Amino acid sequence: MTESLTAFELLLQIDRRCRLLAADLPSQPTRQDSWSGIGFRLGEHWYVAPMGEVSEVLHELRLTQLPGVKPWVKGVANLRGRLLPVMDLCGFFGHELSALRKQRRVLVVEHSDVFTGLMVDEVFGLQHFAQDSLEPVPSSELNGAIGAFVKGRFQREQIWQVFSPFALVQSQSFMHVAV
Repeated sequence: MTESLTAFELLLQIDRRCRLLAADLPSQPTRQDSWSGIGFRLGEHWYVAPMGEVSEVLHELRLTQLPGVKPWVKGVANLRGRLLPVMDLCGFFGHELSALRKQRRVLVVEHSDVFTGLMVDEVFGLQHFAQDSLEPVPSSELNGAIGAFVKGRFQREQIWQVFSPFALVQSQSFMHVAV
């Protein structure tokens, strides 16, 4: 005589059977922790910004220029009803932006009370690296003012320096945009 089970008892029975069968399965190989970021280029140098520090990547925007600001302040754009100040990251560090306008992108950074766009020469999308391959950058290799915002590097075909947009937007020199 078959005893009728409640739905809950039936689910418990299925759960017990699944656990018994799963006990013989091989364990998953442990996955190596990876580090992810947005790859971009400034001049001849390759950088990667931590994933959590870039909220979105945009094509070059239509900008309204502002009077009385430093030359690296490109202007402001309307981004879905919010004013987005856009800064020329190459210009901030004393370099020229690439002449190839089609490749330029704007990295949007939102940190604390700061909402800004950083114009870069080119974006290479999401880059993944083994977490344990992060190495410090020797101080002799840090390129001028940008060195204060470089937090390490990864090495592949080329060197990818880890650039922190959050550190940049917290710096007094970046926040002082008036002439």
